[in-house]
Amino acid sequence: MSYYLTQASYSSEAWMAQIKNPENRFEKLRPMLDGHGVEIIQAFFAFGEYDLVIIFSAPDEKTIASVLMTVAGSGAISQMKTTALMAIEEGIDALKAAGSVNYSPPTAN
Repeated sequence: MSYYLTQASYSSEAWMAQIKNPENRFEKLRPMLDGHGVEIIQAFFAFGEYDLVIIFSAPDEKTIASVLMTVAGSGAISQMKTTALMAIEEGIDALKAAGSVNYSPPTAN
């Protein structure tokens, strides 16, 4: 399973709709996500550049991309940024593997 951090902002229309009818949109998303093997690990409202921060698990990049493209295409989201995440254990394995990578940086003549 792969993990992804998504930061998103609602459109003004989506905010107005939620003000008129407050509900947990993350719970509303779950059935659609479950159908594609995507799970919300944690979700937060945020202050600043983005309104939402969500950590997902998904089978692969194509799956998370297709789900997030659909959500973004709905018009409810005005901006979105997704970052692939690596578990600490995988990062340590990558550090160990980096020791066997042979690389020579550019040098001045």
